[in-house]
Amino acid sequence: MILAAGLSPAWQQIVTLETLRPGQVNRAHEVVWCGSGKVLNVGLACHRLSPDGASQVLTLSPLGGPAYEPIAREFADFGMNSQWVRTTVPTRVCTTLLDAETSVTTEIVENSRALPVEEQEEYFIAYEAFAAKAAVVVLTGSLPSGMPASYYARLASVTPGRMILDFRGEGLLQALPCKPFMVKPNREELIQTVGGTLANSAELIAAMRKLNAMGAEWVVVTDGPQSVWMSGQGEVYHAEPPKVDVVNPIGCGDCLAAGFAVALDAGQNIVDALRLGIAAASENARVLLPAQLTQAAVKAVAETIQVERTRE
Repeated sequence: MILAAGLSPAWQQIVTLETLRPGQVNRAHEVVWCGSGKVLNVGLACHRLSPDGASQVLTLSPLGGPAYEPIAREFADFGMNSQWVRTTVPTRVCTTLLDAETSVTTEIVENSRALPVEEQEEYFIAYEAFAAKAAVVVLTGSLPSGMPASYYARLASVTPGRMILDFRGEGLLQALPCKPFMVKPNREELIQTVGGTLANSAELIAAMRKLNAMGAEWVVVTDGPQSVWMSGQGEVYHAEPPKVDVVNPIGCGDCLAAGFAVALDAGQNIVDALRLGIAAASENARVLLPAQLTQAAVKAVAETIQVERTRE
């Protein structure tokens, strides 16, 4: 089983505009709503990519406030296996503005608020029970404001399966002694975590290896449409994502993590997992709603991706 777990879900408004004009009245061409945030995106993408998603994937997330019913209903309609920790804290609402003329995406992100202590404990108890049954766990998303940086490390400490960690900063540094199978920051998040400028590939690889030395078996770093890098076990790989006509880039990193999780759960090697992850991310960029992938399309793209071992 794959467990997608995190604390920062969102009810997402996606607004398409002919042209975004700051400071003026902007009339929407199209508006859609969906459950999103990293934990929901990863859960949905794993569900879509798994041969039998309903039985192989579980999404664990807090939900509360007005967004509870529409998100819970949407995931039930998808036939997903989900466990919601009902919280008194309203689930955040985030907005994506898509400028059709320039293809520029603008994000308005509401930060998640901390769960009360008793709800943190409820989430921990649920996580520990489900993680015990999971071969792969994706622990993803920023910690809500006001929660202790050690909370994800506490979750990681009771995780027997392979862990993919997708968060940054002090929370990631504290979780590394739990020896995750993989961590997946983007380039900006890597800078926020280890410092430096990462002005070239040598500096990037050095920063990745620093995370390897601190406990991560593999480190995967993304940078939008640029090269994806992976280091671990004394090796470094990189691959170029396919060029695509981007509709909405939100959730691409989440789909990459989901592709890795599905490949690892199926027993694939790390290079093939990288291919599937990159393919999932590229296919996600082609569609309006995040993580609503087509399994056959992602597999077809994965077969075209060339992964090269770097000679340093």
